[in-house]
Amino acid sequence: MSFLSTETRRAAPRLTGRRVRQGASVASAALLLSAALTGCAGSAKAGSDAIQASGSTTVAPVASDAAEALKAKGLNITVATQGGSAGGISQLGTGQINIALSSKPLSDKDHKAYPDTDFVTTQIGADAVGVIITKEVVDGGVKGLTKAQVAGLFEGRITNWKEVGGPDLQVFVYDKEPGRGTREVLDKFIYGKGEPPAPPKSANYAVVGGNLETRNKLKSTRGSIAPLSTGFIEGHPDLVAVPLEGVAPTLANVASGTYPMTRPLYMITNGKPQGTVKQYIDYILSSEGQKLLPKHGYLTREQMGL
Repeated sequence: MSFLSTETRRAAPRLTGRRVRQGASVASAALLLSAALTGCAGSAKAGSDAIQASGSTTVAPVASDAAEALKAKGLNITVATQGGSAGGISQLGTGQINIALSSKPLSDKDHKAYPDTDFVTTQIGADAVGVIITKEVVDGGVKGLTKAQVAGLFEGRITNWKEVGGPDLQVFVYDKEPGRGTREVLDKFIYGKGEPPAPPKSANYAVVGGNLETRNKLKSTRGSIAPLSTGFIEGHPDLVAVPLEGVAPTLANVASGTYPMTRPLYMITNGKPQGTVKQYIDYILSSEGQKLLPKHGYLTREQMGL
């Protein structure tokens, strides 16, 4: 079952799709979406002849599809997802890769950490982050959540779904590890510019890394909740992105900014893209490359009015 009505699903593509604080460490699976594609690529390391891109598990599927499409043109591109957005930015700052894949904007902290890096961001599209719950909970009565309820759930103050109109079922929170763009979007929605509290000390709270891991945990745990790129629940009717403050993550609501958890998707380089790195990014910005975004449930630049 989908979070959108049948009529809404026909009218808008699915956009399906947060947080621990200090001390939580979960091994972040280095999901390699590589496409071995030949030619000189403005390498990050001396002697390397490949374009190396790494970071966000949200941006990676588009980056990987584009890399595969450019294989026939002789580009050698490897796409990885080690450490999420923060990991990609760190790897770019230390010269390990050519392109950081990020689903969060650069921060002052990033610029201060890598003062010698000339970060240049290119927005390739946009994504909606959903508060994802299981169909069982939706069928039990939870048709949407307020900001206060979302805060209560992730902070461990709401421990049973019946407290928000749902079934008598314990809540299990899967939160995002630090540095993930998904986490930052949810924190901004709940706390604005304020600092989120420390994670709850609960057996029903765990930290996850990438989008695939998050989805798998949600599907295997009754009563679970997690922040996730809405594109990742397309084709998974047992997971639902609930409306927030009465607003569902439809195409129209995301494009207009009405839905509160929308984020840009970036490819970030050290300096203005050049050579085959530019060729790679330009392809994603082209009409042909932009067709890759809806395939994964994301909005194109045109849909966002860019």
